[in-house]
Amino acid sequence: MKFLRAWVNGAVVPGVLDNNGVRRNISALAADVTSAQISGAGLAQIKGADLTALPEIAADAPLVAPWADCKKFICIGLNYADHAAESGLPIPPEPIIFTKSIDARVGPNHDVVLPQGSVKGDWEVELGVVIGQTARYVEQADALNYVAGYCVVNDVSEREYQIERGGTWDKGKGCDTFGPVGPWLVTTDEVTDPQGLGMWFELNGKRYQNGSTKTMIFGVAELVSYVSRFMTLYPGDIISTGTPPGVGMGVKPNPVFLKAGDQMRLGIDGLGEQTQNVVAWDPARIDAIV
Repeated sequence: MKFLRAWVNGAVVPGVLDNNGVRRNISALAADVTSAQISGAGLAQIKGADLTALPEIAADAPLVAPWADCKKFICIGLNYADHAAESGLPIPPEPIIFTKSIDARVGPNHDVVLPQGSVKGDWEVELGVVIGQTARYVEQADALNYVAGYCVVNDVSEREYQIERGGTWDKGKGCDTFGPVGPWLVTTDEVTDPQGLGMWFELNGKRYQNGSTKTMIFGVAELVSYVSRFMTLYPGDIISTGTPPGVGMGVKPNPVFLKAGDQMRLGIDGLGEQTQNVVAWDPARIDAIV
């Protein structure tokens, strides 16, 4: 099942993508797409419905984040050996954990707003793992049972803030609009192997990233288990699992950083694509976040 949420006539409408790629309004079945719908009995109810009988959502209706309830936006750093190499950093012996603010989380095609004084904006196509049930000290062998689905994430960064400003990575990762998610939340029954997904990123039509989740240092099951040792994971929480090589910071000899007017496109096999326009600091764009 591919869940989505769209902005229609001034309100968020819950939906799914049917087998023919048509967006269907599921308001008759659920008031919104939440963790209650993406797993368990809620998911079974929607799967059992005749989706073709539900009203369509216009194909051009803007998409927002595909599920509503997300308490934590957890990220994993340097989780691809070749990305660590391009960053000039050693392969970590354990997963590196950092967080994005919830205000970073926006829809898949929302403008990315550069913060004031930004000079080193960057991109990272990543696999997002959405939690389906409360997880504490989960064993790795059982960890995938706690996953409700997957999505595309653009882990946007401000590298100067992240690396050169005397603090943790979080200050360069959690800026408003720095975490586009979607277009869909794809449930686990449609993803046979989360470690076999191709992924890519383009800036202004030029391909910079071509990778696969198979080259992760720490796989999805290990990450869910590991993170659950340090914090409780709740339904709707997301873990963004790292990026393959090809980020702007790693371009040689001259790094490439985001500027107003740029356009980013990215996608992961089976999970859909995103497109974001990069804009200069504008609080009105921030206030328009749904």
